[in-house]
Amino acid sequence: MNIVKIESLSKHFKILKRSEGFIGAFKDLFSRDYKIIKAVDNISFKVQEGEIIGFLGPNGAGKSTTIKMMSGVLEPTSGSIFINGYIPYKDRKKYVKNIGVVFGQRTQLWWEIPVIESFKILKEIYKIEPHIYNENMKLFNELFNLKALYPIPVRKLSLGQRMLCDIVASFLHNPKIIFFDEPTIGLDVSVKNKVQTLIKDLNKVKKTTIILTSHDTGSVEALCRRLILIDKGSIIYDGDILKFNRIFGAYRTLKVELEQFEGSSIEVLSKTIGEKFPCKLPIPVRKDDDGWISLTINQDEVKLQDVLNYIMKEYPIKDLKIEEIETEDVVRKIYEGELV
Repeated sequence: MNIVKIESLSKHFKILKRSEGFIGAFKDLFSRDYKIIKAVDNISFKVQEGEIIGFLGPNGAGKSTTIKMMSGVLEPTSGSIFINGYIPYKDRKKYVKNIGVVFGQRTQLWWEIPVIESFKILKEIYKIEPHIYNENMKLFNELFNLKALYPIPVRKLSLGQRMLCDIVASFLHNPKIIFFDEPTIGLDVSVKNKVQTLIKDLNKVKKTTIILTSHDTGSVEALCRRLILIDKGSIIYDGDILKFNRIFGAYRTLKVELEQFEGSSIEVLSKTIGEKFPCKLPIPVRKDDDGWISLTINQDEVKLQDVLNYIMKEYPIKDLKIEEIETEDVVRKIYEGELV
């Protein structure tokens, strides 16, 4: 059964074209010179009950605007949106009783009071029946043994502990759908794994539909079977994560910090890498703002070790690191036609 049905959804913002200087600011008071920003432009998709969806895209792609419309904060410019039988922006009071939201940078818990007291306040806010509240608390303790955190004020929790408690709080009232926005941001590997396990186990037990937005492709791969990629307000990919992995799983970003490397040398390095390691698409070489040199390598065509050995032979290396491909790079490669 589809719990989310979105058809031709758009959100446009009218922005005043501002002039420079004091005189320009005065003129703007009477100006009607506007431009239209298409934050979300005619998107459509459906989500089945119990699915975990990865909703990805670079900054400014339209992710947050879409989530705000789905959570009832924003009214669409056009199109239709039905979630769990409600139109979010019209039926907001009834609708929000059946959703949960977790933002990686913010907490829904009360800063100065113990964790268990925050849970009790949420119980009253959502009017949770005592037997449902007790059953859920028992389940959370069985799965993750959170009792040790109950007497601790929220402000004294570590980031990982707070995130675990925030996720538990979002499931407390048995919502039909939960929106997670960067739930693993800033967490170390061990805590990140706990958060992923918590989300997967609760999804399995509760059959809760989850929409996950993140720049952490590792967490998305661990949790989601389906991805929706959005850029410039439009959906550019909606499909199975296995297909996504087949295409992009071989990509890695090699970052090296070189000694005495001039900015003008980047063109020389890019040319020599292209000649030394010919590919269907040339290996992109760029110098980041922090001074590191980044090379995005398709290991199905070129061995990362070969590229690294060549650079180490030709240049003195101060440091190096290897990263998974970033979402922005994925979007760029989709435009280059590698995702069919």
